[in-house]
Amino acid sequence: MTAWSKRMPSRRMARDARLVVAARALRTFGYGCTSVLLAGMLTQDGDAPWQTGMLLAAASAGSVASSLALGLFADRWGRRRALIVCGCLMALAGAVFAVSESYPALVAAAFVGTISPSTNDNTPFSGVEQSILAQTCEPARLTRIFTVYNVTALAAGALGGLAAAALGLQHVVSAGDAAFALYAVLAAATVLLFLGLSPAAEAGAVAASGDAATNGDVEDVAPVPMSRLPRRVHRLVGLFAVDAFAGGLVVQAVLAWWFAHRFGATTSQLGLIFFAANLLPALAQLTAPLLAARRGLLTAMLLPHFASNLILACVAFAPGLGAGVALLLMRQSLSKIDVPARQAFMAVAVRPSERTAAASLTSIARSVAVSVSPVAATVMLSGPIGVAGAPLLLGAALAIGYDVTIWRAYRSAVPATES
Repeated sequence: MTAWSKRMPSRRMARDARLVVAARALRTFGYGCTSVLLAGMLTQDGDAPWQTGMLLAAASAGSVASSLALGLFADRWGRRRALIVCGCLMALAGAVFAVSESYPALVAAAFVGTISPSTNDNTPFSGVEQSILAQTCEPARLTRIFTVYNVTALAAGALGGLAAAALGLQHVVSAGDAAFALYAVLAAATVLLFLGLSPAAEAGAVAASGDAATNGDVEDVAPVPMSRLPRRVHRLVGLFAVDAFAGGLVVQAVLAWWFAHRFGATTSQLGLIFFAANLLPALAQLTAPLLAARRGLLTAMLLPHFASNLILACVAFAPGLGAGVALLLMRQSLSKIDVPARQAFMAVAVRPSERTAAASLTSIARSVAVSVSPVAATVMLSGPIGVAGAPLLLGAALAIGYDVTIWRAYRSAVPATES
């Protein structure tokens, strides 16, 4: 047992980890609520489907720019300070969406404020948060910590979908305006949580706490910039970007549009659908640590992901709303099991000094991919092939290709798994 593992609690999460988990849960609740209502809100304002796609692309481009800045400088500026600034910008964006119908103002707010089309967290927060989580525990507990991080967020996102359904039933104010006002309040609450982070969350605390326990090398804990990450990391990040592009074709906002136009689903029905669609993967993801321990990180990443995308392709051929929802929920119950294993896979595949850069580069690559795919999806949705399910079919095909490629490239060189 290393000195690091002796110092860390074996069962309880560190206080900084709990604050990070709580902040992401609040943030994802907001994403779950607003993403269901976003497309309908813009349509009511008179915006065309392509304008929705461009706004989502602007939001993803803003996440790319912010993730790039944090990946380069968060460890130098201070992780706590960087997260607080991002939370303030998120609150500002929510306020703009709540009070304005000006399309240019909404695009600008989406760019600076991490507006998300789904409960997936490809935002500047994620790279920094994952680095903090990775240094709060020993490697053997990484999948468990990341499972708590993701399951809590998914459950919060599901409740956000339920909140969207409730807002759709009231007629006092626009459901979309109310959702984004709540989004701004939630963002302000995350700022308060980030204010509570301790000095141990900072990159400089790695050396002080002995995270060099992997090899005791001082040079190994000096933060590595993204430009100096090894080629193997860039290759892995590129594959993650392909998966993100595939997922971006079927983000919650796109699926909500498709169910509404293909089957006539109402706002309240969509809220309930996506409540279940986010709750099921939260429950299923609890199996990730067991699967990783029994079968290894690579199997935990790829097997449920592969099966979920086969089912996604079947959703496009559903004969009615009931069948489509049933298939979607089957797909969702498998679709997120891979996430904690993927995050743990990356954390153990790089040195501690590379974690912030690698996690931020992953967030950037995924955000770039997601900034393009909603535009492609909304272009397809504008024609008959959209109603026929073209985004679902293309997303499933690309994701399956990612699974096959990752398996062939890494099955003989898998990092250590949990005991």
